[in-house]
Amino acid sequence: MTSWTSTAIALLEADANRSADTHLHVFPLPVDWGIDLYLKDESVHPTGSLKHRLARSLILYGLVNGHIHEGTYLVESSSGSTAVSEAYFARMLGLPFVTVVPRSTSQEKIDLIEFYGGRCHYVDSPSEMATEAARLASECGGHYLDQFTYAERATDWRGNNNIADSVFSQLAQERHPIPTWIVVGAGTGGTSATFGRYVRYRRHDTRVAVVDPEGSAFHGGWSTGDPAFTTGIGSKIEGIGRPRVEPSFVPGVIDEMIAVPDAASVAAVRLLKDRTLHWAGGSTGTNLYGAFELIARMRDAGETGSVVTLICDSGLRYLDTYYSDEWVAAQGWDLAPHRARMERFLDGSGWD
Repeated sequence: MTSWTSTAIALLEADANRSADTHLHVFPLPVDWGIDLYLKDESVHPTGSLKHRLARSLILYGLVNGHIHEGTYLVESSSGSTAVSEAYFARMLGLPFVTVVPRSTSQEKIDLIEFYGGRCHYVDSPSEMATEAARLASECGGHYLDQFTYAERATDWRGNNNIADSVFSQLAQERHPIPTWIVVGAGTGGTSATFGRYVRYRRHDTRVAVVDPEGSAFHGGWSTGDPAFTTGIGSKIEGIGRPRVEPSFVPGVIDEMIAVPDAASVAAVRLLKDRTLHWAGGSTGTNLYGAFELIARMRDAGETGSVVTLICDSGLRYLDTYYSDEWVAAQGWDLAPHRARMERFLDGSGWD
């Protein structure tokens, strides 16, 4: 191993040591339910989202496998938070970074990627992104980080400061330290794979639920057992949901999947702001809505315990979308029925 590679790994590990143990917030539920809901706040990472962990893991994986060296051109196919975080780490290591994005990508996301020194390469359709990224990497002798293939294997699920390790350490002094459910979304499938493998390895009696937005193929692929399942539709909940089942999705470690309407996701994230003052993105709303459904089942069955889900990123990135009544109306979404359902549930009524 060269001294450059050794230094690069040390820099990534130092970042993990500074930022991996993010806050675990308590969502207020009636005390007499005997059920606690926690939100792991991934918005406080240096690049503002859960994808900070993924980007660090993908680059570390490339380093230890001998794919990334001094001067290696890093390539990705992402117009979202993964590319923002990868650009951050590429700059930290002094490596060039380019991500393939659709021409429709918002200027806000392009500005963030470029702020960290990344470059955007444009294609006409999202379906062209992966092929074009692989071509670019081959052409320049670089390394294609390929989040949708490597997300599930880049994180050390046995521990090593991963998100599951952090959650269980933070729960150690709570009244229900071993959660009944962990609820996450599927963007690449890496987070659900990490939690699912970790709870099995540690022999915890914890189940993993994955929530999926409209248009996403993960729920259909899991329920039918078809790894080639597709919808051909993009997700409007940024950061989660894919038109096809990605190679990084590991269905065998998932105990349940819950399909969540997009309007319900947005209604839930607005409720989160009103009840806790935490601003979060739409994918956090998807998580929260699914967590409420599982808590309702536990309560109806007379069960006690804890449920953990994630704040994936900050809502300040979405003031013009999920928090804009005009934008929501333009999508044809009616948030009121979903908000009313959640309010009734939190006031002690049933979920249905």
